[in-house]
Amino acid sequence: MMKIANAPCSWGALEFDLEEKSEEIGFEQVLDEIKETGYIGTELGDWGYMPTTPSLLKVELDKRHLDLLGAFVPVALVKESNHDAGMVSALKVAELMFNAGYKNSFIVLADDNGSVPERTKNAGRITRAMGLTEEQWKVYAAGAEKIAKAVKDAYGIRTVFHHHCAGYVETPEEIDKLMALTDPNLLGLCLDMGHYAFGGGDPVKALKKFSKRIWHVHFKDYSPEAAKDSRAVNGDYFDAIKRGVFCELGKGAVDFQSIVKILEEMRYNDWIVVEQDILPGMGNPKICAQANRDYIKSLGL
Repeated sequence: MMKIANAPCSWGALEFDLEEKSEEIGFEQVLDEIKETGYIGTELGDWGYMPTTPSLLKVELDKRHLDLLGAFVPVALVKESNHDAGMVSALKVAELMFNAGYKNSFIVLADDNGSVPERTKNAGRITRAMGLTEEQWKVYAAGAEKIAKAVKDAYGIRTVFHHHCAGYVETPEEIDKLMALTDPNLLGLCLDMGHYAFGGGDPVKALKKFSKRIWHVHFKDYSPEAAKDSRAVNGDYFDAIKRGVFCELGKGAVDFQSIVKILEEMRYNDWIVVEQDILPGMGNPKICAQANRDYIKSLGL
């Protein structure tokens, strides 16, 4: 049976170092509202957002009957000099989840998205000239495998890679490349429907293509209209988010009916995490979370 979770990023608690950070909603309110809107799990959020003491973290989640299913770990993998520090970060997060009792959770490894100006500026319209060289790809893939192996060896926790706009692995071709360069037994794929669509691909095709490699799923919708409006003013990734490029589920271009059918055919029996990325202070996250949960119920989940 597929289980439905939400994540702090839907409340504007993002990993990016933003001016709006002071407007972040506290984790207690986020967890309360995740529970109140009908979800049964959450991701950890940025390190330090939730308690980093295992017993305290478990108390907060248990009192709301929520499970913890993973944690986002950004690492600038293109530079080999970042790999060891990235491994330390991933191990720190894995240790917290393991010691709090969440041994089936995932490390959701990603690029240090939003840190490379060219990629951030051109999110949703990346060309091959903005991509990595063959040598850079080798370094990138080796770093991802190194981190995944360290986490698996130390705690038995699996790692999935989260492709992401405003990072070096955004387009379908770039995702294909990373998957081809990495061990399928070591590194899974976190397929994010909204990021895949914003990056120029069809999530339905990706689901069929990578069915055996997909260990974790993010439900996010994508608004072509918001992307078009952002392109018209030469807006960057954050401009697109402000315009609602990741809209409520069912209001964008992602074919969730087909996606649910394929997941059922795949006998996918794990977490679906709703992520409707917003910037701190945007909109009404609880109302959106409820609308997204209601929409997923309409799909039979």
